[in-house]
Amino acid sequence: MNIQKSTREFEQWLALYTEIVPADITYKHEQMKTGAFPFLRATFYRWAQEWTKINADVAKAPIVLAVGDLHVENFGTWRDAEGRLIWGVNDFDEAGHMPYTSDLVRLATSAHLAIKDKHLCVECVQAGEAILNGYVAGLKAGGQPFVLAEEHPELSGIAGASLRNPAAYWKKLDDLPREKGPVLESAIVALEEALPDKGLPYTLKRRVAGLGNLGKPRYVALSKMNGGHIAREVKALVPSASVWAQGSFETAPEIFYQAIVGRSVRSPDPFVRLSGHWIVRRLGPDCSRIEISSLGDERAEMRLLRSMGWETANIHLGSRGSIDAIRKDLKSRKAGWLSAAAEQMARATEADWTQWASG
Repeated sequence: MNIQKSTREFEQWLALYTEIVPADITYKHEQMKTGAFPFLRATFYRWAQEWTKINADVAKAPIVLAVGDLHVENFGTWRDAEGRLIWGVNDFDEAGHMPYTSDLVRLATSAHLAIKDKHLCVECVQAGEAILNGYVAGLKAGGQPFVLAEEHPELSGIAGASLRNPAAYWKKLDDLPREKGPVLESAIVALEEALPDKGLPYTLKRRVAGLGNLGKPRYVALSKMNGGHIAREVKALVPSASVWAQGSFETAPEIFYQAIVGRSVRSPDPFVRLSGHWIVRRLGPDCSRIEISSLGDERAEMRLLRSMGWETANIHLGSRGSIDAIRKDLKSRKAGWLSAAAEQMARATEADWTQWASG
């Protein structure tokens, strides 16, 4: 199945679970043409369909509750219940039961593609080693959340540089278009329940963000309270694309977002919660995705990639019954296996992207 047919069939499947926003799908298709790295970010469905065929040996590995759509720009910051700045994976929309190697290979593949696009200056082999070293160290330590400015001052500096200017951030949200069309009552209920005061007036906005989630409804309630802006966002949550890749057309397959967040070694965002089939969260300039292209320092990149590997271990440690098997499996693999698998997937992704861009 070529990438065009794969995309059509996936989007037909997606429409079984949520309203599709046609303009956002069109925009997504355009963004998929801009480069292999954004293409990878936008097409977890293709990864779920193809990676076990391309990397069959690597895919024979213990199963965990995995992130699924893991890549180098799926990490960012939030505030925990104590107001501390935390760093880690910030999107679990594609969570599901998969080989633990899927997350590692996808993360390393994204690093390879970022390197080829000159967004990272390390070597591909170095990137794979940093991710795997961090993962192994995280497993050995039993995990540890990334509470910034305490035990992670270097990472704190990297994350701090990516925090957005508050004035510019709130202006960007202010400038979002108002939602004028009909909105599902369940989305409105989810937003209003997330606001700090019942009856707080707000403006309903439409937001287009990310790549993998483009096409799904996404709304923001923007308001002011105690002299400053506040915002809450809801986005439609559907089953992982891995369900589609397995050929499932069940009416109500399980969604694992809450489960993976709850089981991971993590200092959670207290504002993130599920409301029906909507994921609710707080928006703010300190809830920031770290853009790889903003680093520009090889040592910082290596530290960050190692931390990404460790954070992946934090998440997989939630699958406690699989950890001994993972340790045994890791010991059985030859040196360089992760970089080799990532390079195979990078080539396959580039081939799909070339076909998509010329189609």
